[in-house]
Amino acid sequence: MSSVSLIYADSYEQPKLRASLDTLLEPWGGMGAFVKKGDRVLLKPNLLTAGRPGKECITRPEIVYCVAQLVQEVGGKPFLGDSPAFGSAKGVIESNGYLPMLESINLPIVEFHGHRYQTVSDSFNHLRLSKEAMEADVVINLPKIKSHVQLTLTMGVKNLFGCVPGKMKAWWHMEAGKDERRFAEMLVETARAIAPALTIVDGIIGHEGNGPSGGEPRELHLLGAAEDVFALDRSLVEILNVAPEVIPTVAASQRLGLCPELMDIHFPHQQPLELQVKDWKLPHNLLPIDFGMPRVIKSTFKHLYIRLIKEPIRAYAGR
Repeated sequence: MSSVSLIYADSYEQPKLRASLDTLLEPWGGMGAFVKKGDRVLLKPNLLTAGRPGKECITRPEIVYCVAQLVQEVGGKPFLGDSPAFGSAKGVIESNGYLPMLESINLPIVEFHGHRYQTVSDSFNHLRLSKEAMEADVVINLPKIKSHVQLTLTMGVKNLFGCVPGKMKAWWHMEAGKDERRFAEMLVETARAIAPALTIVDGIIGHEGNGPSGGEPRELHLLGAAEDVFALDRSLVEILNVAPEVIPTVAASQRLGLCPELMDIHFPHQQPLELQVKDWKLPHNLLPIDFGMPRVIKSTFKHLYIRLIKEPIRAYAGR
């Protein structure tokens, strides 16, 4: 039986957040259940963009900071990595003012590099994924709860799409996005291949409406954790009062036999109904998943411009 730990949490203040995370992981005996001494541990937050300060559309740095501390305290060697939509991981972190906090605990930031990996999927027998994620001893997935104009909601499974390096994500949108079911199944297979040992979702403040970046902050007062990312996502849609069949990634995980029924999930702390919100805002209108060739090319050039020209110029000007 999958276990999903859900707790009420209302503060990013470090002492309170640290206490909340200790409570959240208590059912497994703490971080030591996932990380052993000497393990190289990838922390995979949602670093979508540098351009939406205050919108709560990326994982809060306090979450990354406290989780990194927990990993260090049990002898693990954490590092942070992601492949943002535009620019580099370090560029997004720096633009949002998070770098000093991470540097204070000597948390390295790595950029992802792709490699072709064989999978167990019938539909996707190979996927191009981050070597840094696939070769880590442990992956800890740190998503943000957000509405999403293409996938309705983005949670733990969708966050692992950030382990597809560079602009390969845009090309996947064009390839698999012609078919919503196929695209969702690709996301599920990516999550299965990355196989995070632990997912901790940042739902203290979520992002509702026209996400992943065009919506607004929404207080949810929630932290969730699970070894099974599919069980966690299934629990989160219950909290947000959204039918699982309308969330492509949840529906795909159910079709593939990876997602347990809600009645088969153990909740050692709070039940989803205890934390449920009735008026979570989904996108006003869903956009087609298929980017199309012109948009993919434009997106690729924008990413390369930010990463290769704009970010280096900004770094040089700051000296």
